[in-house]
Amino acid sequence: MISKDDKQLEQKSVIPQNHEEDDVEEDDVVDDIPGAGGYSEETKKKKKKKKPKKKKVQQSDPPRVGLSKIFTNGIYPEGEIQPYKDDNAWRTTSEEKRYDERMAMEDPEITYQSIRRAAEVHRQVRQSARKHIRPGMTMTEVANLIEDGSRALVEENGLESGIGFPTGLSLNHCAAHYTPNAGDTNVLQSGDVLKIDIGVHVKGRIVDSAFTLNFEPTYDTLIEAVKAATDTGVRESGIDVRLGEIGGAIQETMESYEVEVNGKIYPVKSIENLSGHSIGLYQIHGGKSVQLVKNDDQTKMEEGEYFAIETFGSTGRGRVVESGECSHYAKIIDAPRVPLRLTSAKSLLKSISSNFGTLPFCRRYLDRIGETKYLLALNHLVQQGIVQDYPPLCDAKGSMTAQFEHTILLRPTVKEVISRGDDY
Repeated sequence: MISKDDKQLEQKSVIPQNHEEDDVEEDDVVDDIPGAGGYSEETKKKKKKKKPKKKKVQQSDPPRVGLSKIFTNGIYPEGEIQPYKDDNAWRTTSEEKRYDERMAMEDPEITYQSIRRAAEVHRQVRQSARKHIRPGMTMTEVANLIEDGSRALVEENGLESGIGFPTGLSLNHCAAHYTPNAGDTNVLQSGDVLKIDIGVHVKGRIVDSAFTLNFEPTYDTLIEAVKAATDTGVRESGIDVRLGEIGGAIQETMESYEVEVNGKIYPVKSIENLSGHSIGLYQIHGGKSVQLVKNDDQTKMEEGEYFAIETFGSTGRGRVVESGECSHYAKIIDAPRVPLRLTSAKSLLKSISSNFGTLPFCRRYLDRIGETKYLLALNHLVQQGIVQDYPPLCDAKGSMTAQFEHTILLRPTVKEVISRGDDY
């Protein structure tokens, strides 16, 4: 059955463009086309043929389709919403705070769409990681699987969008800051406990979220304890909440668990010298720390802040030390301006600034952009206080550690758990 509009379009398609009697009708048709600045021959043909709508673009496996091709309207999924509690419950229905949020969404520098886009990349990449990572893979293969996906989905574009920090792949007693360097020969084993810490950023808004994988059940309870502790930290966080109180709640949850290994009981301990942290623009550690044990820090969380709520549990001493070859580095934000005597250090600093800014990077990333024989220069930048090194952080050998982490946004009206997904 042909509608009236279809008949009009069929009639119009055979009328010469200089026909004057139907000017009004032509204007009407143009107005019916969303966003049309003019009425081209190509548009007329499409209207005439009534082609079926294009099928929605689907993600590939492993994921390699940029998210802008899937979320064509630029609107990305909202994270989990948690209302504020107690003295801040009024915020949920406050007209003033709702207005503040509307203004934030309209400001391209503040809009939540950037962090939500990064979070959706994170969710899809980690879903693929859970599916494809298996014992027998080298740690470099694991890193490439994750980072290739992150770069493709976020549509890496210089400092506009890309990887937020090197993918953490710390194993067993090593809790944080390990990623393979070139030539690394470590192979994932079936008894390993693997912490996967992935960072993605869009316009400097960094999603920092982590989970733990194991391949046999010995340390299931350890992983359960850490996941529960992270959820506790997320639940207790909010505007005007004191950081020390959150640490106490995390510790109470974490240390209510025990792990049985070969008939011996090990208490799960919060790692006392690791912490969550606020996140700034292009700055993974924003200045505030959320410790994992009870403490007297009276610092408060504030409206508009982003936090990485991360917890680490251990069957060991519950304290980490630096151990092993360093892979993680970052240019210090307020680094001193000092004369560099090494020409190679000057050149490397220029490359770091243009490619990473103040975002963390690793040696593999320097290799990727074509830097060679850079270790002397890199160490010189560290010694001069321009670049910070972050060696692996490990508990006692023979112990096991686990990690879970979420990025939260303290919106004016509600708390948004940006990185929440169906998996954790």
